[in-house]
Amino acid sequence: MNPTQLVLLALVFVLVAGSVIAVVALLRPNAARQRLQDLVSGDSVREGGTDRWLKWITDITRPISKLSAPEEGFEKSSLKLRFAHAGIRDASAPTAFFGIKTALTLGLPVVAFVLLSVTGSTLKGSALLLAVLFAAAVGYYAPNIWLSRKVAARQREIFENFPDALDLMTVCVEAGLGTEAAMLRVADDLQFKTPVLSEEMRIVNLELRAGADRDRALRNLAIRTGVDEVDTFVTMISQAERFGTSIAASLRIHADMLRTRRRQRAEEAAAKIGLKLLFPLIFCIFPALMVALMGPAVIQVYRVLLPSMGT
Repeated sequence: MNPTQLVLLALVFVLVAGSVIAVVALLRPNAARQRLQDLVSGDSVREGGTDRWLKWITDITRPISKLSAPEEGFEKSSLKLRFAHAGIRDASAPTAFFGIKTALTLGLPVVAFVLLSVTGSTLKGSALLLAVLFAAAVGYYAPNIWLSRKVAARQREIFENFPDALDLMTVCVEAGLGTEAAMLRVADDLQFKTPVLSEEMRIVNLELRAGADRDRALRNLAIRTGVDEVDTFVTMISQAERFGTSIAASLRIHADMLRTRRRQRAEEAAAKIGLKLLFPLIFCIFPALMVALMGPAVIQVYRVLLPSMGT
C-alpha cells in the first residue's frame, strides 16, 4: 500500500471517528432531567444547563449547522415540536442536530468515495455516482430516523405507564389531595419506574408554581408528549372542573378506558405476529428446511437415475 492510500485511509478514519463521537454525544441523555432535579432540590444549575460534550459539539458544528436548518427557522418549524416529543429541551441540541446532519451529509459521500477508490472497486461512472448519492442520502436522513425512533419510544413509554399513573392519582385524590399535589406525589412514586412520565408531571408542577394557569399547564403537557391519551386526560380534567363532576370518578373511568386500550393494542400486536413471521419463514427458513429434507433424496435419485438414463 503506497503512502497516498495510507493518508486517505487516515483521513477516512478521522472522519468516521469524529462522526461516531458526535452521534454518541448527541445520543447521551440530555440535561433536561438533571436541570429539573437541580431546580427541585435547590442545587445550582450547571453552566448554561448543557452537557459539556453537547456544548463542544455545538461549538464545532455551529458554522455548518445553518446548511441543514429550516428556512423558516427552528422555532417556526415542525422539528421544534418533534424535539419536544422526544424530550430534547436543551437550547444547544438543535444546533448540534443540524450540524451533525450537515457533517454526515457531506462526510459520508467522501468516505464512500475514498473507500471505493482505495479498495479498487469496479464501480465506475453512473454506478459510482449512485453509491455516493446513496451515502449522502443516508447521512441526511439518518438523524431524522433517529429522532423519529426516539419520539416513538418515548411516546410508547408514556402510553404504557399512563394508566398506572392515573390509578395512583385516583388513590391520591380520593385520599383528599388536590390535583397538583396528587400529580407531584405520583411523579415522586414513578421516578424510578418511568422517569419520562415523572419528569413531565414535575414540569407541570413547576409551571403551576411559576403562576401558569392549570388548563394551560395541562395543555402544555399534552403538547409536549404528543400522546392522544394524555390529550384526552387533559380534556377530561378540564371538563370535570368546569361542570363540577367528581375528579376521582372521572380518573377511575379514564384509567379503565386506557387499560382497555392498552390491552387492545397488545392484542393487535400479537395478531400481527403471524403475518410478520410469514416472510422470514418463506424466504429464510423454508428453503433451508427443504434443502435439509429433500437434499439427500435428490442426491440419491441423481445417483440412481443418471447412470440408467445414460445407458
